[in-house]
Amino acid sequence: MKNNIRELRKAHQLTQEKLSELTGVSRQTIISIETGRFDPSIKLAYKLAKVFQLTIEDIFIFEEES
Repeated sequence: MKNNIRELRKAHQLTQEKLSELTGVSRQTIISIETGRFDPSIKLAYKLAKVFQLTIEDIFIFEEES
């Protein structure tokens, strides 16, 4: 699943460390989400959406596998 976490984080002038603090996860988790190696749980996706004041659908782009 693609996402625009990195762009949103930079637009909000947040470091990976600060975003990890705001969402209660490790910096490594933020890095893994940004690079697409890890898809967050719905709970974490909700926390990220809350930080950026967006919906989950605004942050994560679901692509159906063909």
